[in-house]
Amino acid sequence: MGFKKLIMTILLTFIVVLAVNAQDTDDNMMIKVKINDTIFDVQLENNSATQELIKTLEKGNVTINATDYGNFEKVGDLGFSLPTSDEQISTSSGDIVLYQGNQISLFYDSHSWSYTKLGKIQNADDLKTTLGSGDVVITFSIK
Repeated sequence: MGFKKLIMTILLTFIVVLAVNAQDTDDNMMIKVKINDTIFDVQLENNSATQELIKTLEKGNVTINATDYGNFEKVGDLGFSLPTSDEQISTSSGDIVLYQGNQISLFYDSHSWSYTKLGKIQNADDLKTTLGSGDVVITFSIK
């Protein structure tokens, strides 16, 4: 009896470890974003929009021309649509969201609206300086 319990405990522990590792992988999806000549890491959300974005990025980089809007974000046309799961959120510097299914907004200040959150720039200390006051070219990539 003791041996069977030991085997079952080991098996259950193994299953839990696998499940936790699978969850960590989904929660730690990372991509790169290049803004002009500066590259940042982006921690992606785990949703249908980011899953589709990754599928697109596996075929090649996605580049958008973004303009300033409202003195809190840069926004540009994605060139295609992604699935939405909009909800009212308050953004902060470094947040990347999907607006109306085909617009990417990259925030350098805060704002509240209904968006699908895509991710957050991880090393965004000088993001506002990097973005500047004019138009920017933003390129998303897997590497």
